[in-house]
Amino acid sequence: MNALAPRAASPEHEWKAIPLGELLLELRNGLVAVQEKELPGIPITRIETISHGVVNLDRVRYVRDVPSEKLKRFWLKKGDLLFSHINSDLHLGKTAVVISEVPLLHGMNLLLLRPDPNRLASKFLHYWLDHCRRVGRFMAIAQHAVNQSSLNQQKISSLEIPLPPLGVQDEIVAEIEKQFSRLDEAVANLKRVKANLKRYKASVLKAAVEGRLVPTEAELSRKEGRTCESGGNLAKHILRTRQSRWNGKGTYKVPSLPDETRLPIAPIGWAWVTVEALAFVTKLAGFEYTKYVKYEERGDLAVIKAENAGPEGFRRTEFSRICSDTVSQLTRSQLKPGDLLMVFVGAGTGRVACVPDDQPYFLGPNISMIRIETAFADSRYLEHYLRSPLGYSLALGLVKAVAQPSLSMGTIRTIPVAMPPLSEQYRIVDEVDRRLSLVRGVEIQVDANLKRAQRLRQAILQTAFEISAVARQ
Repeated sequence: MNALAPRAASPEHEWKAIPLGELLLELRNGLVAVQEKELPGIPITRIETISHGVVNLDRVRYVRDVPSEKLKRFWLKKGDLLFSHINSDLHLGKTAVVISEVPLLHGMNLLLLRPDPNRLASKFLHYWLDHCRRVGRFMAIAQHAVNQSSLNQQKISSLEIPLPPLGVQDEIVAEIEKQFSRLDEAVANLKRVKANLKRYKASVLKAAVEGRLVPTEAELSRKEGRTCESGGNLAKHILRTRQSRWNGKGTYKVPSLPDETRLPIAPIGWAWVTVEALAFVTKLAGFEYTKYVKYEERGDLAVIKAENAGPEGFRRTEFSRICSDTVSQLTRSQLKPGDLLMVFVGAGTGRVACVPDDQPYFLGPNISMIRIETAFADSRYLEHYLRSPLGYSLALGLVKAVAQPSLSMGTIRTIPVAMPPLSEQYRIVDEVDRRLSLVRGVEIQVDANLKRAQRLRQAILQTAFEISAVARQ
């Protein structure tokens, strides 16, 4: 018989709703003490120790010079539960069972729940509490503050748990763990698929910027019996075009070419150039930002910030907005569809995104604009290049890290770029987009199945614990 299936309400299988406090030998807070990151000392729990639903001994801290009476009181025992009673809404109510006799002290910000082993099995309680968390029972009775919520001991003690006999508890736990084991295996397989897809996307971009994704212009020229322009001539044409489009003031400064001795050998017909040879690079000046930018909820211009450049391109968020009449002086910072953006400071330094054409956008802080200014370059190819392992590593090689990673506009301009002829860029972009589109389709299915796995986990717990209503009828 399935241990999760409803049972007849016979005396030996009777479920009783009992306040949790009546089934606990102890319910208390942990030891308040200074916690050290490193040994020597005695390991002690913290919130992070149970963040993934198990007692993770790699995420403990250490305490020293603890009096013997406190050691005796705060030692954890096999079968104890740790309960996160002060946490963010997402993690409030997480629990973990102590499953070993490894010396470990009960630390602050976690409650100890020590069930009476003659009436309540530790794992049964653990799964029931997990069920309560998933259905929002804790959030309904918690006290809420900014960025965190809390549950006091009285509210936890008064929770009524549907309690069958111990033998039935053990059967239910065994069935839950059998089904969870199958589910965990399926989830692990899905995560492996996601990891493989991520590696495949990187390999596509790597092959694209190394001339291995589509036949090169040189290869096609040989087959068709025509000549192919050399990489050196391509570089010269790019520089001449860049100069012809320059409309600045003063003396024109010719962009320097990168030192090819420190770069991979480019395919025949390709040229090594710099971002500066292809594009205009700028950022929002600090004085412009403070003088002109006035945020308004109903503004018609969305402000793009560093968070909008994700690992795989443009990422939509709740944009800050400004009214267009407040930024008439900021013509250089009003973005055009197809402009590239690069994060130049912080954890996301080097990430790139392309400005979409769905609404007006305005350049915000911590992100630079790269606008193509030559007929020899396609912005979509440059985006793929800068996101590829090669382009990203060359950009990161220029990063300065004093207080935090950063790139100046000058260093962004010097990033080396491997440029194929324009017709080849178009073919590369089309093939990259085709392959990545197929990958996105698979990723959507994988993500849907991962969400389904979460729902199945909740359904298993619901079947296990809400059958009590059936059993008591």
